[in-house]
Amino acid sequence: MPISKPNIEKTEKIIGYVFKNRELLLEALTHASYYHENKDSLSYNERLEFLGDSVIGLIIVEYLFLLPQNYSESVLAKLKSYLVSEAVLAGIAGSISLGEYLFLGKGEESTGGRNKKSILSDALEAVIGAVYLDGGYEKTRKIVLSFFRERISGAVKSGEFYDDKTELQEKSQLLYGQLPEYRVIKHQGEEHKRIFTVAVYLDGKKLGVASGKRKKEAEALAARKALEKISSS
Repeated sequence: MPISKPNIEKTEKIIGYVFKNRELLLEALTHASYYHENKDSLSYNERLEFLGDSVIGLIIVEYLFLLPQNYSESVLAKLKSYLVSEAVLAGIAGSISLGEYLFLGKGEESTGGRNKKSILSDALEAVIGAVYLDGGYEKTRKIVLSFFRERISGAVKSGEFYDDKTELQEKSQLLYGQLPEYRVIKHQGEEHKRIFTVAVYLDGKKLGVASGKRKKEAEALAARKALEKISSS
């Protein structure tokens, strides 16, 4: 497939890197659907996506590890899992309009492939994999952190990455060999303004009670209270 100069140059501009070997970037922008519909296409981005996933993971973990907070292994794992999730990667790809420059097959094009989270997140990983092969670790690290630094800061401040229910489940199994049980003990208000009150139990003992506009929200808040009780006991 001949190199599409406008797509290549625009992609280089949005990621802040000029390729020595532009065929790497071309491969990163080529979705499997295009490859299977066009005989002139040399390859598609799945291998680069696989590489980019690992490169992004390493850079994120290294950055988190070196933060002054000295997060525990479990917190590092949760932060990393959140930051390299499809939703976050697709959000980054969307913020730089990466979808506009992808080579998609007619089927994917007609079904909104340029806005699909899976395609966008995979493409971002592939582009990072291509940068790594073309420019090495330090240049790739600079680009990855330019995308992620604010998101890391936001996740740390908001605690958005932290899943209290998962944490409670892990602690309950480790300490007591049991899983917590959530019970709706009250709900009130009209259907569109309903408030749920949930209690979480372990071995029949109530560890936390909380209310929220949604059942899941109430469960998460109850789990947080249960964790605080376990930690203080």
